[in-house]
Amino acid sequence: MIVPCRNEAPALPDVLARVPQGMDVIVVDNGSTDDTAAVARRLGATVVPEGVPGYGAAVHAGVLAAAAPLVAVIDGDGSMDPAELAELAAVVSRGDATMAVGRRRPDERGVWPWHARAGTAVLAGLIRRRSGFGIHDLAPMRVCRREELLALEIADRRFGYPLELMIKAAHAGWTVHEQDVVYSRRARGTRSKVSGSVRGTARVLVDFAKVLS
Repeated sequence: MIVPCRNEAPALPDVLARVPQGMDVIVVDNGSTDDTAAVARRLGATVVPEGVPGYGAAVHAGVLAAAAPLVAVIDGDGSMDPAELAELAAVVSRGDATMAVGRRRPDERGVWPWHARAGTAVLAGLIRRRSGFGIHDLAPMRVCRREELLALEIADRRFGYPLELMIKAAHAGWTVHEQDVVYSRRARGTRSKVSGSVRGTARVLVDFAKVLS
């Protein structure tokens, strides 16, 4: 399980406590200024530092460091339950799909700010049009095979990573299974780099536009 992190120390104890049995954890510390790395190590995770800022850079560093045939990716803010990765991994292990992804379903009002929800709808629509995959979210939780993922040679190192992943996966003939996952409030003491502000959501839209150009 790859957990890209930047200042997620308050969330990690609960996140790592819910990891499915037998799943190794790689926390990629993407320039944290808090004790994210120390907390992760104390809890038994492998910590990989990645000095290049960006979601794609952190995920790619984790994939390179992984040794398992399947790689799972989940945000480290505590908003999603790692236990739900077990079912996604089973879908890929059975060969029912090349990649299994989660579709966030808020468990209460106010979890998902309006600007983030609207931005996600726009970006998911772009993914559907460019890839043909019938997904409705940006695959913030996903599982696929490591070697097949590396073979896609994804170049984006920022927030455009999910879009490039889907476009290249479609060209490679992948199949995608999407299922609902619970989306909760992120851990107290952490702040989203995307949904935490209108500016963050706009930055993701810009990164997607660069991938499409």
